[in-house]
Amino acid sequence: MGQLGLGSQFGRLVPRLDGAFRADGVFAHDRLRFVDFVDDVEELLEEVAWQEWGDKEAADGFEEYILQHYSG
Repeated sequence: MGQLGLGSQFGRLVPRLDGAFRADGVFAHDRLRFVDFVDDVEELLEEVAWQEWGDKEAADGFEEYILQHYSG
């Protein structure tokens, strides 16, 4: 995110994502549980939705969708 120049818009997101992925882009399961990562991302998306549209409900369902889609 920082390398893409998005650090200023999503300043709180960048530190939370730091260390979640290896240099090759693969999720670092040995550092962070995937369900905890998804939960954190949903909370951050709710904050972004609140700031952008005044409605944090716009991000509801993200965690459930991701876990159903990727947990096999």
